[in-house]
Amino acid sequence: MNALEFFQKSAGKWKSQRTTHHLAFRRAEKGGSEIYVNPLNADDPKVIEICQMHEFDPATAIGGAYVKWDGTMAWDKEDDENHSGETVFALVPDDETGRKGKLLRERGYAEVMPVIGCYEIDDEDALVLITEYPSMSSYERFWFPAPNVRMRASTVQRFGGFSTATFCTEELIEEASNAETVEENSPVTQPAIASVFGW
Repeated sequence: MNALEFFQKSAGKWKSQRTTHHLAFRRAEKGGSEIYVNPLNADDPKVIEICQMHEFDPATAIGGAYVKWDGTMAWDKEDDENHSGETVFALVPDDETGRKGKLLRERGYAEVMPVIGCYEIDDEDALVLITEYPSMSSYERFWFPAPNVRMRASTVQRFGGFSTATFCTEELIEEASNAETVEENSPVTQPAIASVFGW
């Protein structure tokens, strides 16, 4: 399985239950969200736009995905936090297998900025994403224990120490063919606020 096939397997709407450990405060926070994943072909205008944004030849991309999410966290105060958003990314493999390469993001997981991360499909067919930011780094691992269940574990490290560790269980609640459709020609937009549910 290559990275594009992993995201094709992720197509549809997912219900996510998550626990985030804020290590500096020694506290855990629970939350939930709905996540919609739409894989994109290599010739999709959004994939081409992301490649051009990062100055990569669009012909080197094997595809990508559009991801939209809407969630809440236990510590949210009214109108203080926004855990909804959307993002687009493109996959640029290092070789013909497509199992390792660059993930070009419109926005990052830990910081709201265009960013280039690294992806790899490991020996257990799990997707590993590593992204370095100016002030932090994130590590994410996704895997399927069953076709309709996806697990996700992630850590965010800043200033030399881990600040958060998160574990999610995600259940497929709507197949891709029945999930909401995405406007194929809608422009790539930059959300105004970061979300911990981002890819």
